[in-house]
Order: sequence, then structure tokens, then C-alpha cells
Amino acid sequence: MHLCLRKTCAEVDFVCRSGQCIPKRWQCDGEPDCEDGSDESIEMCHTRTCRVNEFSCGVGSTQCIPVFWKCDGEKDCDNGEDEINCGNITCAPLEFTCASGRCVSRNFVCNGEDDCGDGSDEQDCAPSSCGPSEVPCGNNTCIPRSWLCDDDVDCQDQSDESPERCGRNPTPPAKCSPSEMQCGSGECIHRKWRCDGDPDCKDGSDEKNCSARTCRPDQFKCDDGSCIHGSRQCNGFRDCADGTDEVNCKNLTQCNGPDQFKCRSGECIEMSKVCNKVRDCADWSDEPIKECNMNECLLNNGGCSHICRDLTIGYECDCMPGLQLIDRKTCGDVNECLNPGICSQICINLKGGYKCECHNGYQMDPTTGVCKAVGKEPCLIFTNRRDIRKLGLERREYTQIVEQLRNTVAVDADFTQQTIFWADLGQKAIFSTALDKQEASHTKVIDNVQMPVGIAVDWIYKNIYWSDLSSKSIAVANFNGTKRKVLFNSGLKEPASIAVDPLSGFLYWSDWGEPAKIEKSGMNGIDRQVLVETDIQWPNGITLDLIKGRLYWVDSKLHMLCSVDLNGDNRRKVLQSPDYLAHPFALTVFEDRVFWTDGENEAIYGANKYTGSEVTLFCCLLKTGTNWCNEKTENGGCSFMCLPAPQVNKHSPKFTCVCPQGQTLTSDGLRCKPEGNISTSIHEVNSSAKGSAAAWAVLPVLLLAMAAVGGYLMWRNWQIKNKKSMNFDNPVYLKTTEEDLNIDISRHSASVGHTYPAISMVNTEDDLS
Repeated sequence: MHLCLRKTCAEVDFVCRSGQCIPKRWQCDGEPDCEDGSDESIEMCHTRTCRVNEFSCGVGSTQCIPVFWKCDGEKDCDNGEDEINCGNITCAPLEFTCASGRCVSRNFVCNGEDDCGDGSDEQDCAPSSCGPSEVPCGNNTCIPRSWLCDDDVDCQDQSDESPERCGRNPTPPAKCSPSEMQCGSGECIHRKWRCDGDPDCKDGSDEKNCSARTCRPDQFKCDDGSCIHGSRQCNGFRDCADGTDEVNCKNLTQCNGPDQFKCRSGECIEMSKVCNKVRDCADWSDEPIKECNMNECLLNNGGCSHICRDLTIGYECDCMPGLQLIDRKTCGDVNECLNPGICSQICINLKGGYKCECHNGYQMDPTTGVCKAVGKEPCLIFTNRRDIRKLGLERREYTQIVEQLRNTVAVDADFTQQTIFWADLGQKAIFSTALDKQEASHTKVIDNVQMPVGIAVDWIYKNIYWSDLSSKSIAVANFNGTKRKVLFNSGLKEPASIAVDPLSGFLYWSDWGEPAKIEKSGMNGIDRQVLVETDIQWPNGITLDLIKGRLYWVDSKLHMLCSVDLNGDNRRKVLQSPDYLAHPFALTVFEDRVFWTDGENEAIYGANKYTGSEVTLFCCLLKTGTNWCNEKTENGGCSFMCLPAPQVNKHSPKFTCVCPQGQTLTSDGLRCKPEGNISTSIHEVNSSAKGSAAAWAVLPVLLLAMAAVGGYLMWRNWQIKNKKSMNFDNPVYLKTTEEDLNIDISRHSASVGHTYPAISMVNTEDDLS
């Protein structure tokens, strides 16, 4: 006889009535985890008290939600209690209240643009009167006089660059390299893109006079010579003008639903005709003599370990929820956590099921199961080249952060210090300003950069990384620009988007040159490696999902949105669509969503990052970590710069010392000396200090990395076309030597090759999910 001792649960566990132990955090979470359901008993859960920073969903409800989810325009309580008695929003003193109740900056009133979205900020406006340092546009708006005739269109009617006003024609087109062709509209594109069926020039001149058109490997060639995407062949629709994409397609007969039976000879018949002693299938497969009118489940359960289901012909085995068939008869546990997206963040596999949880800083939405960031209202920060603006994503406050800029392109931020950074192509410099500053002042932090098409801010070690398309290099500098280092100036063709992971010490960037690729290295410039080099042609934008440890990118040539893990493995195609990914150039990830901008469709799209579905709104979140360079000694004891080292394993050094150009490290690995005959490697320091574990920190203001990928996000106005929408200008090629070239570039990449009119498509009033 065996004596079973009573199991004792830990203090952090909840004891079910049956004696089962479950984590106490699973108690009263709306989902029964005890086998007897005692963790969700009405008596216990109805007496639950919400915490100080939580909102109770009212009498009769056991739900507690973060207090800032109340009156955010989205029902989070099952009974909608959080969106009742919300009242009208009161705008700040320096804001204008739109007729819709939305708040916008008073600077936007009577500026010639519909910023409210309902036109109320442009009503009863007096005729525009420009100041002494301004000139009028044809539509009564004003621009700085210095922007007149600078080869950069600033007036919506283009009157500031007209030959009549400037007395000269526009700047001649740029010169292209031997591997490129020049478009009729002046920009340069890869020569191999000529006559590939996909217009890449702004004026479509790369697809004109193509006598013998050759389609790309991912395309189908119609009999008339035109090319369509391969995914459109045999899709049941005529995509070729001559319909040849639907010729010779094998249309396999599919019998729909359980009420139909598919004969072995191919035809479908009604299930009621099976085993009726009449030949309905041409091959008699509906009348098998030995299987009709026989219940195989009566004998030893048909050999099934769990459920035996008798069918009109034969039988099938099935399993209880959470289990799966291993050999068509035996059931075993299924690890649901292996399915991407089964949980928003953390998945715990249980016997016969699974449990979803969220990281610190997130709370699970009881309705959707999505882990939502806990913190203040997120906002979108973006640039229109001439100023930087902020849009609240919940209450729709729309304000100006920095104004009267020259040619602002790439934008990023350090929200731990409430500081934003941007690159200005006209001034060839990188600037910063405090996010909450009332006065319009900013500081030049890095000078003498040629064409910084992508920047990424290291919010832990306080460095800025940027890719320079002109010098074909990637460099880093500290926040005040006093120390800088070129990490790579070889092996780069067209460096574009850039992203950093200071928690692990890695740097990522895309290169749309020939051949195109996505690379990775340590943030100190060592251990360079290629992550993606196949099935990639124009990787415009990249972004990191640090929660799930994946890198996402958009390919403007292949019309794809893909992801890999941070080692370049486990590649997944999230979405491939010539319609929604016609010319994507920026993307970002937040919660369960990935968002991208598309220049050809003049739109911003959002989708589930696992399945490519479910359009919704956007924002982002950062992780906190330890600055090992200042953990024991200031700057790691380095005489010049201290940079984080890649964390390959637990023995990896935490940081390294580097020297400026023309100097090398001495034998102590800390100090620098003029280069001589002695070769000294980068000194790696492994800190023995125990840093705090990285935790998720909710930041009050959030940056959307949409101002990326070859395109800065340009806010033109709010258009009313059945719904309110955001407008963005779009990218042009970077092949020019002009000081103030008109290109779209921003945080995570650079796009080259398309310019489109500034039209719409993001609904900021309605939840599109």
C-alpha cells in the first residue's frame, strides 16, 4: 500500500478546493484554472477589490482595468462601464477646440490646412497676411522667404519653384552609376529593374519602350507581355488583360461541408445518398459493402484512445480539447505554444491546454486577450520636414513640438529623458530638443554628416547611430556629439534603415544595394554578419520586436512583409500583397500589431503581426536595462568611447573601448595612442557587477517608427472623405547633390524611387479592428 502525502502549495500559489496548486495571479482572472473551477468562484471573486491604479467595472463585475483605460474611446469592461459618463474633453489653454471636440494646437488655426478634420479650424479666417520674412503661396498660405526657389517644393501649388517666379528651370537630374539607369523624372534606379513590369520611376519611364519584357522570378508573364505578381495566377480573377493568368489552371473539386461526400472518381454527392444501395458515384465508392451500416466504434472503441466517431462510411478518432492525435488513434498533449500568435506575449503549456500571460508593464485585455501597454496615453511623433508634430492616439490632441525647420528627415527619441532627435539634410546635422519644452529651441548635437537616411537612438548607453547614404557608412556618436566613431565604411552599397537593441548589444540595418540584404553586428562594430540575403530586393524599412525577439522588414519590390528571429532563422512571411504592400517604406511593431506606410497607396496600414490581418491603431514601448559603461566606473574607464558589446552568451564582455580615427588602443585596452606598427584589438571588458534584470518600462510618450524607411511622414492636412484621414508626403530618390533635396526619410530606413501626391488613408477616429 502506498500512502500519498497531502501536497503543500507555495505562498505565491492559490490552493484549489481539490488541493491543486496554481499561481495566485490566476485567481479571479476570468478564466478557470483549477480543475474544479474554485479559483473563479462567485463568492470569492465578487468580493475582489481593485487596486489603487485600477478601475472597477461596476457592481456585478469582477473586472479591474488600468484606470487610464477609462474614457479612452475603447470599451475594455465587458459591460462598457469604462466608457460611460465620460463627458466632453477640455482642451489646454494653448489649444483650439474643434467642432468635433478634438484638440489641436492654436498654431494650426487658419493655416490653410484642415487639421481638425471637420474644417472648423479653417472657418471665418481672414485673408492671409505674410510677415516681412515670408512670401505668399498661390493658395494664400505663407512660407519663409529662404525657402523660395531652393529646388524644394513647399507651396501646395508649387508656386515657390515655378520658372516664372525663379527665372530658371529646376536643378538638372543627378548622375547615375553604371549599375543604375536614369529615369525621365531625374532619379536613379537599379538597371535590372528596367522593363520588369513594375514601375519604379516616378514617371514610369523604366517600363516604357520595353520590346522584350522579362518578368521577375516572382512574377507571371501574360501572353501580351505584361507582368503580374505570381500570387495572382490561378486565383479565379482575370489579372492579365488577356486573361491568360487563368488558363490551364487545375481547379480541384472541393466538396463543401459535412453534408457532402467526395467520390474517389472526383464528383461530389449529398451525404444522404451514401450507403443507400444506389450507385451515385461513377466508381461505386459511395456503396462499400463491408463498411456500410457498420459501427466500428462498438468494438474496442474502434481502437481510439479517447473519442471514436462513427461515420456513414468508416469511423474517425478524435481527442479532448488540448490533445491531438499522434498516430490517427492515440491522443497526446499538444503544445499550443508552438503556434505563433497563440498568445499575445507569454505562453505556458499545460497538459490539455495552455495559459497566456503578459510581461511586466503590460496588462491583458479581458476581451481580446491582447497584452496592452500600461501607462499614459501614447502618441505619434512625426515630421513633415518643416516641423515636428505630436498626435495623441486616444483623445486626438494634435500639437506642434518644433517648428520652422529646414529639411527634417529621420526622427527618433529617447523617452527616458523625454528628448527627440532628428536629422536635417539641408544642414547636414543631427539635432535634439526636449519633448516637453514650451519654447521652440533645439540643439545641434552632431555636425558634418552627409546624408543620414536612418537614425536609431540607444536609450540606455545614450548614443546615436546613423546610416549615411552619401558616404556609404554607419557611425555612432554620444548624445552631445563630442565623441563619434565610424563603425563601417566598407561593404555597404545603399545603407538605409537602422535599429538598435542595447539590451543585447546588437545593431541591425538594411541595404537595398546590389545584392540587397539585412545585416547585424555588435553595437561596438564587431561580429558583423548577414541575417537575410535570399528572397529580398528592396528592404526599405526594418524594426525590432524586442518582446518576441524578432526583426520585421518590408520589401517594396517583392510587396512582402516578413520577419525572422534575431539570429536570422525561423523566417515567416506575414503578408504578401501587391495591393496593400504596393510600395511600403516604413514599419513599426507595437503590442500585437505591425504597421507600415505605403507610398503608392498613400496610406498607413496595420495588421496582426502573426497573421497579417486585423487593422488597428499604433504606438510603441521601450525596455529598461543596465548601462554597463557606467556601472563601476565612468565611461568604463575608457579614454574615448565606451560601446556595448554583443551579448552572445553569459560570458560575453559587457562593453568595449574604442578609439577615434587615426588612433589605436594601448595594451591596457582603455587608453588611445596614435597608430603605429603595433596592432591592438578592441579591448573587451566583462563587468562582474550584477545589473538589474531588464524590465518593461511604460513611457508616457511613445514614438511610432513610421517616420522611417526611406520616407519621413509628412502631415499635409486632415481630409474628409467619408472618414478622417492622415496625409503623408512620400519618398523620392536620394541621387542628388543639392543641399536641400526633397526626400522622405526617417527613423528606420530610406526609400528611394517614388514620389506621390500627398493623399490619405488613416482613420484616426474609428477603431478599424
